[in-house]
Amino acid sequence: MGLNGCCSCVKYLMVLINILFWLIGLTIVVTSVWMLTDPTFMLSMTQNYNHYHIALYVFLAIGILITLGAFFGCCGVCRESQCLLVSFFCVILIVMVAQIAAGAWAFHNKDKLDDIVRAAVKSSVQEEYGQSTMSSRTVTFDTLQKNLKCCGADGPGDWATSRFNNVDRTNIVEIAVSSMNVFYNIPESCCKDNLKDNECELSRRLKFGGPLNNAIYQQGCVDKLIEIIYENWITIFAVTAAVILLELLSLTFALSLCCAVRNQHYKA
Repeated sequence: MGLNGCCSCVKYLMVLINILFWLIGLTIVVTSVWMLTDPTFMLSMTQNYNHYHIALYVFLAIGILITLGAFFGCCGVCRESQCLLVSFFCVILIVMVAQIAAGAWAFHNKDKLDDIVRAAVKSSVQEEYGQSTMSSRTVTFDTLQKNLKCCGADGPGDWATSRFNNVDRTNIVEIAVSSMNVFYNIPESCCKDNLKDNECELSRRLKFGGPLNNAIYQQGCVDKLIEIIYENWITIFAVTAAVILLELLSLTFALSLCCAVRNQHYKA
């Protein structure tokens, strides 16, 4: 005999919630796989490749857990199975705790994260861009500069001491002295859109310490990334809070149905 009354309404709500979880989980899985397989994905510039891949594998694992939890939830509701409902409860609880822990850690270490991102992007500009062994990094950084409309890590001046300009960075003091009276080039991706013929080519050659051309982007990519995050902070917080509330609601429904199924078995 199936559940009826209020429990029947809870069953339908649980099915809807698990469909949402299934969609969220699949979205996370597809996004993670895309980020892992696409070398030009912009976020790979913000950190060391090893850390980047570890973070993506964790992200992928969370997506798989959410998808698996949604499967347990739907099957548990349809079959009125205590075992599947408990499995759903455990999986979603693990995901929720992981989300809260990750959010708390990120908030507590936001200043350190800013420093890590800035150092990683700076390293890409100074050491890796334009090198034959780092072609994927070059393509990625060009994509980052074009899409975010920025140039360099902290600004166009970063390119003055970059290996992109064949600068030997083993002697920093020598770089500082020799750069005072030289010109340096910046990548084409620093140029603004819709420029006239040869305008970008002419604007890419700058003098160290001289004025910047208005035809190139003036803002650094790190500041631009941080600015975008702060501009969308309320949206990010609202979406995160909504997902956690949805998870709490699903946990409550799962416990209620589990108790209802157990009581029905006792009555039977």
